[in-house]
Amino acid sequence: MTYACPVFAHTTPNIIKKLQKIQSKFCKQATDAHWCVKNSVLHGDSELPNINKLMKDASKRFFDMAQSHPNPLIASAAIYEPPPAHHFLRRPRNILSDPPHALTSEVEKLSEAKIMQ
Repeated sequence: MTYACPVFAHTTPNIIKKLQKIQSKFCKQATDAHWCVKNSVLHGDSELPNINKLMKDASKRFFDMAQSHPNPLIASAAIYEPPPAHHFLRRPRNILSDPPHALTSEVEKLSEAKIMQ
């Protein structure tokens, strides 16, 4: 599901929501959780990041590795200058600078609270 996610991580929020639904359904089936268990609880207990965070982390790793690649062509392709604020085209690296999704930030807060305990 996350194969080549640095490329399609900048897609529309509707597509990300659809992927999140698939991931949540799979998690419920894999853990044999009851239908009334909230997805945020399921992700927190299983320590599985939601799709948005997973894509953001994978994109960051990909671009970090590409920038330090020994091949100069790959390294130069990974150099990134953010577009102006009024620019309408989005590039795959924009996912790293976008503000976090509401669900992502809530799951991260729960994860941090769980770690502190």
